[in-house]
Amino acid sequence: MSTATAVTPLTIQDADVLVAAAHRAAEAAGVTVSVTVLDAGGHLLAFRRNDRAVLIAGETSTRKAYTALQLDTPTADLVDAVQPGGPFHTLPTALDRPLLFIAGGVPIHRDGRLIGAIGVGGGAPEQDHQFAAAAVEALA
Repeated sequence: MSTATAVTPLTIQDADVLVAAAHRAAEAAGVTVSVTVLDAGGHLLAFRRNDRAVLIAGETSTRKAYTALQLDTPTADLVDAVQPGGPFHTLPTALDRPLLFIAGGVPIHRDGRLIGAIGVGGGAPEQDHQFAAAAVEALA
């Protein structure tokens, strides 16, 4: 009988690294953003909104993180799947908690296991994805 190796969960220190890295990447691009980090259970670990970011960025960053976590896929890879005729076309309205299929959400893995997700909102979708991806790389 084999025993699974325990994977260290996402910590508040990890979340701080992720938030700081995403904000640094955004600032370098001249973009003001909100950043949300969720643990594997979908619970909020960290949130920070640049005081000049559009207000909706807070909501979009959280929904992007939640979507990336629930589907274990970057939201950038899901945009086409929810278009008419796509395999997830009805998914955005099928759940109580709203998903958001706009680039900027990225799942976070450690030792091959899903441990959380980050969402970035406030820039163009492609920028938000780049900022979130840069944050995950900074954690590695």
